[in-house]
Amino acid sequence: MADVAVVGGGPAGLSAAQYAAKNDLETIAFDTDESWMHKAHLFNYPAVRSISGEEFLTIARGQARDRGATLHEAEVTDIEQTDDGFVLSTDDDEYAADYVVLATGGDRSLAEDLGCEFTDEDVVDVTVDMETSVENVYATGAMGRAEKWQAVIAAGDGAAAVLDILSKEKGEYYHDFDMPSDVPEL
Repeated sequence: MADVAVVGGGPAGLSAAQYAAKNDLETIAFDTDESWMHKAHLFNYPAVRSISGEEFLTIARGQARDRGATLHEAEVTDIEQTDDGFVLSTDDDEYAADYVVLATGGDRSLAEDLGCEFTDEDVVDVTVDMETSVENVYATGAMGRAEKWQAVIAAGDGAAAVLDILSKEKGEYYHDFDMPSDVPEL
């Protein structure tokens, strides 16, 4: 059983996976490798001079793995809420998790199937922490925005979702801030 299951492997999903795994949450992430980032070039992302979307994905996947996330190249076909959390189904297996972070871009079908509320703009209704109307389910990036689809915004949404999860787990607001002395050798 994982603490956090992330569905989607673009900036929001990989950010969520990295933050969760870095903070010792058992993290699984699922991606079909169909991210919009394959068509992107980042020239407007802080601390990045210029990088292809492909290279960004490679680096971000490596960061998530290095911090302990398990990445699966598989499509999540169903998510069922249970008394103990959630069961995520792929064509090959089922996975259990306490929290779900949805990061599937403009595809909001899993959120709809879970019964998440939508806004009048037909996007998932989320709080400032990206939590949906279904407890312990978060929707990030383009899922909760009719417009303003930017990699940097999506990455921030993934981080916000996991900071909320960490705060719930710790019973108080959690602030993830690293000092140079905190960084392990990778």
